[in-house]
Amino acid sequence: MNQRVVRRSGGDLDVVLAAAAIALVGFGVVMVYSSSVIEATTVYRNAQHFLIRQAIFGAAAIAVMLIVSSFDYHRLRRLAYPVLGGVTLLLVLSVIGLGHTGGGAARWLKLGPIQVQPSEAAKLALIVWLAYSLEKKRELVKTFSIGMLPHFLVAGLLMGLCLMQPDFGGAVVLLFLTFTLLFVAGARLGYLLGVLIVGAVGAAWAVRFTSYRYLRWLAWLDMSQHRADLAYQPYQSVLSFGSGELGGMGLGSGLQVLYLPESHTDFISAIIGEELGFVGILGLVAVYLLIVARGVRAALAARDDYGMYLAFGISALFGVQALINLGVAMAMLPTKGLTLPFVSYGGSSLLVSAAAMGVLLSVSRGNEERIAARPAVAEPARPPEASATVMTEAGFAPREAAPDPGGGPAPRRPARPARPSEVPV
Repeated sequence: MNQRVVRRSGGDLDVVLAAAAIALVGFGVVMVYSSSVIEATTVYRNAQHFLIRQAIFGAAAIAVMLIVSSFDYHRLRRLAYPVLGGVTLLLVLSVIGLGHTGGGAARWLKLGPIQVQPSEAAKLALIVWLAYSLEKKRELVKTFSIGMLPHFLVAGLLMGLCLMQPDFGGAVVLLFLTFTLLFVAGARLGYLLGVLIVGAVGAAWAVRFTSYRYLRWLAWLDMSQHRADLAYQPYQSVLSFGSGELGGMGLGSGLQVLYLPESHTDFISAIIGEELGFVGILGLVAVYLLIVARGVRAALAARDDYGMYLAFGISALFGVQALINLGVAMAMLPTKGLTLPFVSYGGSSLLVSAAAMGVLLSVSRGNEERIAARPAVAEPARPPEASATVMTEAGFAPREAAPDPGGGPAPRRPARPARPSEVPV
């Protein structure tokens, strides 16, 4: 892919994309309050405990998104390796015993009053590094030793650290992002399919020979028999969606918040389904589809390959994480522990999503002007139709005169009078 001219970022950002992200943040604050008020009252003696924290996170996220979007995304090139190294260090610290355990996994690091989830930052860090590396090696991306191996080695390191926390869902997302960006960059399909097969075998191995994952898998296959133990959470989540029917029970009127664990985090979409019904879920999915579509549009109109890779990677991140979260909540997938972007409770996920959206908005700056400035493609000239050709030849081509029956020379046809346009001036 040819390198295009790089200029300083300018122009207006994608207002539709920014509005969709801000709307999801506001919607998330409302739904976090609706889904957490019971737990906040019984555990923290304050019904607004989660509401206040999520509102602060939401305001900070919008500020981060707008600030990041105002910078030229090309500045991220020089930060690719430092950010990747910093995130890797945080993952190592969370694995070696410094991580804060919650839900059976050491995924958080406590920095004073703040809890940081390194696996969330690892997704954006990997996208930034892959975009930089693939642009740098674009002429060799089809080779295995340079275009394929280094990228999967780095992604494999991050995936291994996620699995040690353990965070199986995060590892799956990292593999998907790597595969997507290499495919967009033009890597050989045979190599990608080989890596995909190896990844699928590795995932099956990790599930089958890790006892709690395998038991959770078996419980997911037969939820009715395990609805009181290992499948309790997905079973209650499915009941939430069923209770909502078409239009929902009304905001704040859901009853499954009394029974569904983590209803304000990983399973918040189940409460949305109960309180706002099928219509609410359909609207939520439509917003995510809009974000992905506008992100792909920004990628296709980007000024250079680096911006294109960034936009494709971030769009894929939002799309696949929303898809997996909704799939888990509807019991179409086993429980993974992935948040719903911009909506689920949590500062790390929300701030990282906001930073990623800021980068995507930075790539989108000036796209409207570039799309409008593209020259229109002229239609190729159509050959004249046969009937027109015949009539033209019949009316203007000189014809031979018939010979004289008496044997004399054939009379010459009088010359055609000159047209006005042919009279010399």
